[in-house]
Amino acid sequence: MGERAPKLAFVGLGAMGYPLAGHLARRFETLVWNRTFAKAQAHAEAFGSRPVELPEVAQAEMLFTCLPTSHEVHELALRLLPYLRPGTLWVDHTSGEPELARKTAAMLEEKGVAYLDACLSGGVAGAVEGRATVMVGGRPEDFARAQPVMAVYASKIVHVGPVGAGHAVKAINNALLAVNLWALSEGMVALVKQGVEARLALEVINASSGRSNVSENLFGQRVLSREFPNTFALGLLAKDLGIASKVIEAAGTPAPLLRQVREFFEVAKREVGSSEVDHTAVAQLLERWSGVEIR
Repeated sequence: MGERAPKLAFVGLGAMGYPLAGHLARRFETLVWNRTFAKAQAHAEAFGSRPVELPEVAQAEMLFTCLPTSHEVHELALRLLPYLRPGTLWVDHTSGEPELARKTAAMLEEKGVAYLDACLSGGVAGAVEGRATVMVGGRPEDFARAQPVMAVYASKIVHVGPVGAGHAVKAINNALLAVNLWALSEGMVALVKQGVEARLALEVINASSGRSNVSENLFGQRVLSREFPNTFALGLLAKDLGIASKVIEAAGTPAPLLRQVREFFEVAKREVGSSEVDHTAVAQLLERWSGVEIR
């Protein structure tokens, strides 16, 4: 980073973006923008960032985004293009689409702006606690420039390949999350139907070869507790499964299981009745189909 700290900007103060921008603002001069300006003002009061009008974020040397999809990122890039300056580095934390990210990066490159797709894992808790995992696609020299800044809120930062690679790895990672969640839900409703206490089954699984992040960190806290706190929406996981399907199609590799799981989650999104519920609510759908409750 050199002796002088860079000037940063952060666009998108959602569940993940809000704490990430907070970590940055505690260490660097950080401009913030959000569609709801009151949220940017609240962020400034909490962390010392500076809320600005959208064109002003182009003053930053590093611009961070964390938006719902790559389409919003591309539209934002189009809006900011007249204001962006050569030498700016755009770090995109959106869980997005590799192909569209490459299109956005090419457009920005014509303006002399570098782009990294830097997807996040670790959930809201990881963002709040400053221990997120970041998988980054882009040029090595751009990654080297951004890494010390991202280290403010990330405990693991990996350069996984060229532009688009970060989005691809994140999509496949979340597809594996979906596989584990659906499979464990299927297994648990079967065990409960057979008279097994869910808590005891989970205890055994978590000390055995079938354990996963879902069994160790999600199922007990969300499904067995019957709380289903909404930290990662079912609709967003379904979106990531759609991106994973595009990654598979582009690769031309066989993936019958991952394709099927995508279909399961599309059905779940419709059957549950809302894409806004927590992703673990798919367990409730399997409960309804099975006529048992996982307890």
